[in-house]
Amino acid sequence: MRVKTFELDSSDEVVCKIVREILMLFKVETGVTDDPDFERLSIENRIVPGTGVETSLLLEEMDGRCQRFRAEGSIQPDERESAGIHRLIKRNLYDIFCGQLGFSTAPWGILHGVRPTKIVHRWIRDGMEEEKVIGRLQRDYRVSSEKSSLLAEVAFRQIPFLSNPDPKCVSIYVGIPFCLTRCLYCSFPSNVLSGEREVRQFLSALERDIAAAKESVRRYGFRVQSIYVGGGTPSSLPEPFFGEMLSMVQSAFFDSTTIEFTVEAGRPDSMTEGKIDIMRRLGVTRTSANPQSMQQRTLDRIGRRHTPEDVIRMVSMLRDGGIPHINMDLILGLPGETAEDVSDSMEKVLALAPDSITLHALALKRGSRLKLELEDYELPGDEETRRMGGVAMGYIRGAGLSPYYLYRQGYMSGQLENIGCCKRGSECIYNIQFMEERQTIIGMGGAATSKIVDPNTGRLKSTFHAKDLATYLRDVDVYIEKRTALLGEGYENGGIL
Repeated sequence: MRVKTFELDSSDEVVCKIVREILMLFKVETGVTDDPDFERLSIENRIVPGTGVETSLLLEEMDGRCQRFRAEGSIQPDERESAGIHRLIKRNLYDIFCGQLGFSTAPWGILHGVRPTKIVHRWIRDGMEEEKVIGRLQRDYRVSSEKSSLLAEVAFRQIPFLSNPDPKCVSIYVGIPFCLTRCLYCSFPSNVLSGEREVRQFLSALERDIAAAKESVRRYGFRVQSIYVGGGTPSSLPEPFFGEMLSMVQSAFFDSTTIEFTVEAGRPDSMTEGKIDIMRRLGVTRTSANPQSMQQRTLDRIGRRHTPEDVIRMVSMLRDGGIPHINMDLILGLPGETAEDVSDSMEKVLALAPDSITLHALALKRGSRLKLELEDYELPGDEETRRMGGVAMGYIRGAGLSPYYLYRQGYMSGQLENIGCCKRGSECIYNIQFMEERQTIIGMGGAATSKIVDPNTGRLKSTFHAKDLATYLRDVDVYIEKRTALLGEGYENGGIL
């Protein structure tokens, strides 16, 4: 739908945001002067305090004729009034577009946030059973039956990892902002690896960062449950630097309370037997071999300098090297791919018997080469990408893996989700804790985030390291001070927040 003039009866920032989300969901363009479909689109919301919202949408044809559509809804008894009003504005508009204007429904309905499981966990804490959770998602948020069941399954599986949180039990994140090349779809804060001088500068800054974080762990008596070294691609570091970095992390944080030590090493062209030996000796329990696709033409197209055979060799090296848990990532919706390509990739990946598989839906992100050069690439449509998701999950279920964490991003092909699936007992604790934001995370290195979470209220406070490498190197002491102050605010004198 292309509209010349758009009107909304509110200037409230949140209302404007959620209305725009619905317009984007249904690909409604406003401010169009070149051959618009409609002269005017006008939206009004009448709020009945403590009761609900009535929404009216007016469409004016180019010849002046007008059509008016209406929807209404009531606030739930367990909702904050403001949250209920915002939900109903969004749901009413969704109902008008789907039920009255004939637009296709979306798999996730009006759920738009990164962490949709948070809503479900709140209901679970209030005693809601799984069947009622599924019904509530469908009724209040218009989530499809398939996605409602999936979301409930993930949330209930996570309960043992999130129950009775200990405020002194924390996780560690270390960001290594380097890669061997930059993939077509990537917008991560990573830098193509250059000379040893730049790496040495980074490791010197990281050493100070780690030392300060280690002191905070000692000062407040933290117990480190999990360590996650991400990026970028940490294994892109030359072998001596990789060993130096990992030794710093291990000696600072790994102790008898640590039950998980993850190192992202997703690219076959970054891995050597020497690096695998380093990981094994230092107690790494989880790593990755991420092809994104097992189609050679796709790998060439997205800028991955390896072959499917290289992936197979990498998995074999990791197994022979004694790494206990191997994850593999695939991306759905890559340029030029079909559901048949995904089927072939899934067969090849499952033949390697990974302990977990993460399915990502392609997201078009600002700063990625794909976003900037979109007209040069043919992306699968939403329906085809959804078919890919169905095919991939069919293989996942057939292999005895099931979903355990899930998150969404702003624009995802097929309006899908990113979802981690694994065998029972192979869940990545860090992924669950980071996504559900129920545990304090101490971050260091490039683009790292530190979060303090009050286990009683769920209130979150964060501080962020620079995404830009040069800024991080220049201002590392500033970021250390901010993190130290945040931890002090939360934990000084034995209190939390």
